[in-house]
Amino acid sequence: MINGIKVADMDTHVDPNLTVLEKYVEPGFRHRLPELEPYKLVRRNIRRGPGEETVPAVGLSVGALPFNRWPGTKLEADHQAPGAPGRGGARPGTVSMHRGPVTPGVEDENSEGRLIDMDTEGRDLDFIFPGMWASSLTGLYDQDVTLAEGMYRAYHNYMETYTSVAPDRLKSSLQVPGADPEWAISEIKKWANSKWVAAVWIHLPPGLPVDDPDLDPVFATMNDLDLPLVHHSFFMEPPYFPGHQDIWGNSVVARTAAHPWGAARLCAYLILSGLFDKYPNLRAGVSEVGHGWLPNWVIRLGFNKSYAQGLTPKLKYTPLEYVQMGRFRCAAEPFEGPLMTEACVKILGENCLMHQSDYPHGQSFFPETAREVMEWDFWGNFSPEALQKHMYGNAVSFLRMA
Repeated sequence: MINGIKVADMDTHVDPNLTVLEKYVEPGFRHRLPELEPYKLVRRNIRRGPGEETVPAVGLSVGALPFNRWPGTKLEADHQAPGAPGRGGARPGTVSMHRGPVTPGVEDENSEGRLIDMDTEGRDLDFIFPGMWASSLTGLYDQDVTLAEGMYRAYHNYMETYTSVAPDRLKSSLQVPGADPEWAISEIKKWANSKWVAAVWIHLPPGLPVDDPDLDPVFATMNDLDLPLVHHSFFMEPPYFPGHQDIWGNSVVARTAAHPWGAARLCAYLILSGLFDKYPNLRAGVSEVGHGWLPNWVIRLGFNKSYAQGLTPKLKYTPLEYVQMGRFRCAAEPFEGPLMTEACVKILGENCLMHQSDYPHGQSFFPETAREVMEWDFWGNFSPEALQKHMYGNAVSFLRMA
């Protein structure tokens, strides 16, 4: 809490070293761990904090895109062709925007350290996403989806332990494969009563739209359990983003395009398919995708639905109205700034945007992200509740908190 305003962060992360995650693998799956060997990627993580250090870590890479073309040079085929398993993709090249040290180990097992950082920044609630490995496993679904399912179950066991220090403050989503609806439903029901479970992330492999009718039983289960759908974008591993083969090979452009493009497509089909009408409790939220694109997208979507008659089902509301109602919500990236955020609230209303920081990743302004957003001077142009909704209320009404 900061100055009487509660804070929920809709984009925070864990990314446990594979050796950590393997401790939570169930006994019946342990014999299959050698099947992951070709996909293991040894990397070096920067552990930020007092005495900042670089530490070795083991992750998973299924088929990373290099995106290593320098602007102004010839485009070669290997600039945007998937690499071999276990090889890294685009060179990170990122710098830390942190304004203070993060407690070491919070991405692995140090959840008590996370609580220290939350108290330092004034965060009352963290919604936690796994690292890129969870979505990159969609690249293995065609071979054997059960390999991914074993690792998703390990993540769920891990989160049960990680969040146990403060299950009212640490929330996450169930990871389920869209390629196996039956297992997805079983896993959702298995964990439905766990306090840390606040949403579901359906991982969609290439060629499987979010509105595929095979997923209807999954959405029906989520509707009955009041669990929303969440999405977090990544840009260089499967399932890849729309247009990834036409991005002309540069990592900066790919990173800029991937996040909003993937979220925009998801938004369009959730609305146009009528899923929000069919399942009255269903709602969806996206994180780390920006937010300035959303007003333009739903206005254009509404116009083209009216202009191109007879190509989509009839809906109860316009695309813009679904967003204004909070059926589709978007975490707001602070770097887009006060002018963009104010414009979005004017068009989308006060029930759509949710605060996010990307903690503990370098994109966050830790420990000042929340305070910086709260100090933007336009909040007084809206209702007295607008700031509290943005910082906390919209997130907790979106998530399944009970």
